[in-house]
Amino acid sequence: MRTDVDHLPVTQQDELARVRQALMDEFAAAIEGATQPWKKNGKIQKIVLFGSYSREDWVDEAANGYQSDFDILVVVSHKDLTDVAEYWYVAEDKIQRDPAVGRPVNIIVHTLDEVNQGLSRGEYFWAEIARDGIALYELPGVVLATPKPLTAADAYEMASAYLAEWLPSVDRALATASTQAAQGENDLGWRKDAAFTLHQAAERAYTCFLLVRTHYVPRSHNLKFLRSLAEDKEPRLVDSWPRATKLDRRRFELAKRAYVEARYSTSYEIGSDDLAAITNAVRSLRDAVEAMSREWLEGLREKAGL
Repeated sequence: MRTDVDHLPVTQQDELARVRQALMDEFAAAIEGATQPWKKNGKIQKIVLFGSYSREDWVDEAANGYQSDFDILVVVSHKDLTDVAEYWYVAEDKIQRDPAVGRPVNIIVHTLDEVNQGLSRGEYFWAEIARDGIALYELPGVVLATPKPLTAADAYEMASAYLAEWLPSVDRALATASTQAAQGENDLGWRKDAAFTLHQAAERAYTCFLLVRTHYVPRSHNLKFLRSLAEDKEPRLVDSWPRATKLDRRRFELAKRAYVEARYSTSYEIGSDDLAAITNAVRSLRDAVEAMSREWLEGLREKAGL
């Protein structure tokens, strides 16, 4: 695995250095004073940059509403240390609020065993990280397993099962959201319920796509993170969410925030026009996910000679 980021502009190199340091510092603070051996001796074993900034095909057009994210894998020494709320929330918040980090940062946390199990199963997500990832930090002797090639027939079987499971789930959420929105013309409570359900429909659509294409989805309800990972694999998905105007971006944020705020915040407001626009975007996403997933499956089927 590479260890240099010399292909990146100096600004991005400096940003990654700040991200790495924040992760190291806040993890050390989170385990300070621990008495359990697994926690007291807890280690960050690797910090890996993956995705577009490691492959050199990133996009940096913040003014037009599209900017590639930094995607970061943190490998830790114990399963319990992967708990984001317990060990990584402060670091994520610090990074998000750092004015010297000029682009979004997505973080996933796994143990070395989890990563190597994925590699031994030939899962595309992990194989691409092993191939293209850049180690920003690593302990000596911590080695990733050699990826096991996944046959096209096995990949086709897995991806077909994922599509069969998740696409109907998207449709159920969209149907429920439509019923809720119809009740919400003069009732904010129904509109908030519809917003939450639309979030679920979009989350399930991205989950479906990522599982079909990579056999992996992060343990996250963050719609922006899931969107970023999916669009990194398939740039054609960008067209599903309008983002050219401030209103477009505000509506995506309404959908993103709905997972928590539509259920629990008295200050969350959403209008019928916003719901209609978000519904159209999620339906567009759903249709794009189906079309591109079936296109991917057809390619696997042909490779497998099925």
